[in-house]
Amino acid sequence: MGGMDLRIFTEPQQGATYDTLLTVAKATEDLGFDAFFRSDHYLHMGSVDGLPGPSDAWITLAGLARETRRIRLGTLMTAATFRLPGVLAIQVAQVDQMSGGRVELGLGAGWFEEEHRAYGIPFPKEKFSRLEEQLAIVTGLWRTPVGETFGYDGAHYQLVDSPALPKPAQSRVPVLIGGQGTTRTPRLAAQYADEFNMPFASAEDSERQFGRVREAAEAAGRKGDDLVYSNALVACVGKDDAEVARRAAAIGREVEEVKENGLAGTPAEVVDKIGRYAEAGASRMYLQMLDLADLDHLELISSQVQAQLG
Repeated sequence: MGGMDLRIFTEPQQGATYDTLLTVAKATEDLGFDAFFRSDHYLHMGSVDGLPGPSDAWITLAGLARETRRIRLGTLMTAATFRLPGVLAIQVAQVDQMSGGRVELGLGAGWFEEEHRAYGIPFPKEKFSRLEEQLAIVTGLWRTPVGETFGYDGAHYQLVDSPALPKPAQSRVPVLIGGQGTTRTPRLAAQYADEFNMPFASAEDSERQFGRVREAAEAAGRKGDDLVYSNALVACVGKDDAEVARRAAAIGREVEEVKENGLAGTPAEVVDKIGRYAEAGASRMYLQMLDLADLDHLELISSQVQAQLG
């Protein structure tokens, strides 16, 4: 089965230092994976302590931009509530320059109210309309030719005579939009996204949602195939059942649950399940790695899963 990119996706709010993330990113590069992505959260979830505490997504990616050479770098997803859109456009453009043009921006509305309360970040009611304005502004700033200015007069954000600098290194930084929403999300993806990501969903639900995005793209005058379609799923791969069980226990999951909801089992089982997502229309898979100390897990996926995907 050809044409399936595997990307490594981390959740550092659950507890990770920059050095741990750097080690994982270097392994991601050395083992031939396509990209290193991270969540953008400031508070741990569930029963973990989250020590030593959260790290900032774009500061992390700036560091990794200088310490990696090949892999793509990005967020699943940056919350539009965290940064003003003009500031975000500058930050992402700068990290893109620092990486030599390897950055991708996943942008979402933001949903985790507790992290906003914990760090004094406003959590507005009308999050979706803010996301829409952010997408218009960030992409509009980057698209403005050098020497021209950008203006925007929205309900939430106003920009006047912006020089729209700096520009990213890439002529177009890929923008990722994702989620389960059935009407507004596909419409927004059709208007702004280079990639549509379906997080933690079945192949059947993904196929339905990919279909909605394709229809919205065609309604907006694009081809459905203009977008990359991707999934994000937890990974828990072992060379045998005992290793699968050990890895599931290490991330606090039951084997049967993680087999049902993620990419879990032996390499053969996981390759088979990835195949079902490929049939649903996905050409890219984000492997959520929850035990960042387990580099053998990455090595196994590289040698036994990725190798079979050709």
